[in-house]
Amino acid sequence: MLIAALGLAQWATQHGRAQADVEARQNARAHASLLESELQKFRLLPRVLSEFPDVRLALSRRGNPAVERLDRELAQLAERTDAAVIYVIDTDGTTIAASNWDKATSFIGQNYRFRPYFRGAMAKGEAELFALGTVSGRPGLFLARRVDDGDRPLGVIVVKVEFDKLEAKWADSGATTLVTDAAGIVIMTSAPAWRFRSYDALPPATRARLKATRSYGEAALDPLAIRRSGGDLRIEQRDGATIYRAFAEPVSLPGSQLRLLQPAQPARDSANATARVIFLVLLILVGAAIVTLLRLVERQALRQAAHAALEGEVAARTRDLRDANSELKQAAERQAEADRRYRAAREELAQASRLGSIGQITAGVAHEINQPIAAIRSFAENSLRYLERDQTAKAGDNLAAIVELTERIGAITGELRNFARRAPASLGPVPLQSAIDGTLLLVGDRLRAQGIALDIQINNPAACVYADRVRLEQVLVNLLQNAADALHATPEPRVELRAQGTDPQIIDICDNGPGVPADLLPQLFTPFVTGRPDGLGLGLAIASDIMTEFGGSLTLIASPLGGAGFRLTLRTA
Repeated sequence: MLIAALGLAQWATQHGRAQADVEARQNARAHASLLESELQKFRLLPRVLSEFPDVRLALSRRGNPAVERLDRELAQLAERTDAAVIYVIDTDGTTIAASNWDKATSFIGQNYRFRPYFRGAMAKGEAELFALGTVSGRPGLFLARRVDDGDRPLGVIVVKVEFDKLEAKWADSGATTLVTDAAGIVIMTSAPAWRFRSYDALPPATRARLKATRSYGEAALDPLAIRRSGGDLRIEQRDGATIYRAFAEPVSLPGSQLRLLQPAQPARDSANATARVIFLVLLILVGAAIVTLLRLVERQALRQAAHAALEGEVAARTRDLRDANSELKQAAERQAEADRRYRAAREELAQASRLGSIGQITAGVAHEINQPIAAIRSFAENSLRYLERDQTAKAGDNLAAIVELTERIGAITGELRNFARRAPASLGPVPLQSAIDGTLLLVGDRLRAQGIALDIQINNPAACVYADRVRLEQVLVNLLQNAADALHATPEPRVELRAQGTDPQIIDICDNGPGVPADLLPQLFTPFVTGRPDGLGLGLAIASDIMTEFGGSLTLIASPLGGAGFRLTLRTA
């Protein structure tokens, strides 16, 4: 605990300094931004006013009425821009117009030839100086710009800016903000008592030069009582010494810096309070640990007494678990065998359903094959006649037609052979148009024989679905045959097959028959449930299982034709 107390004390000191440094850095940048925005605003004024016609007219013709007009205009402009005073100086250094022309402290008639900002503006075109006003006695920043008439200088226009409002904003932060010039003199500050004091001791030559320019009036320019120790600044004041953490930020005044002195004591007090809380928590934890250890020692004796009995019980339980594990393995093997048999039985049932459908399909397929066979015989007999007459071209045309008809017969028999195949292929991409065409080869003749109008609409014929073609055709054949059975006694029977959507692909098969009886709706897809006297009730159950294997579904929907409707939902491959 002693080591923890020493470590926490050291941490509190370092953390307090770091926190004060962070606050000083953030406040310094914020205060520098406020100052820069003020400077940027007022620096534009002399540039704009140097092009003002009345300024040139007043400087070129003294005694002109333009001077009186300029006085009023400068007064209005100073009031609107919050400038302390705006005034115009001729080449001799005498003020000829000013915004304070009607006040006792008017600058009109005052000669500022000795001021560095006047000399700098006349020599270089513009100059800046922070100094104490010789008439008003108030400090401010003087922004001067030369007014030219071609190559001939006419005079200088000066804008004086005072920063009382800005310094009041700085004072709200709780830190002490000051701006020092190139000589280290405090020219702006949130602590008025520090104004015109030097941040460090001034060399005698620098002090004499500043006195000669009268930039700071009769100010003593005494240094601040600063003592530095380990990055801390200790400043002696009337109400005692205060410790600060300092951060400097450059500003756009020539040679100047903004220095922010953040009181270190609040951050240190906060860190010390945190350290005390942490130490208290550690003390509580250590006490709790001691109490816990005492209770552990007390319980250890009871545990040792129960240990022997526990070992015997564990051994007995281990034997029981070993036996139970053996039984579970046997049960798992039986379950796996039952599952295998179930899958095999389900495939056998699907195969039986397909073979049962073939019996109904055979008559239609035979009719489909008989027509091209009859046509082949006619074309063959005609070809013999053409060959006897040496008309080989016509015979060749008939032989080409025979080839096309044999291809048609091969497609029909191939589709029937694939449909009767026992082992289904693995799942993969199946062209939707091809699967529907294959289905129509198997059941199309039956629909035509019954006079059923079949309307087929495929939104995207090139789409492929994730399925097995044989089993997908089995589902389509089953639904179309069910529709044909339902429409047996329906006048003007109709069936719609619509394929639409992108992902998933949706196939709707609807008819205008009597629909599904209401009592069959709750168990429509249950095996051995059927509404036909001669039906087994396996078709829809098998179709639903096949769609589930495809990762899709088979559902009953309302038919737009008024009969029964079924929807196949399939994943896009």
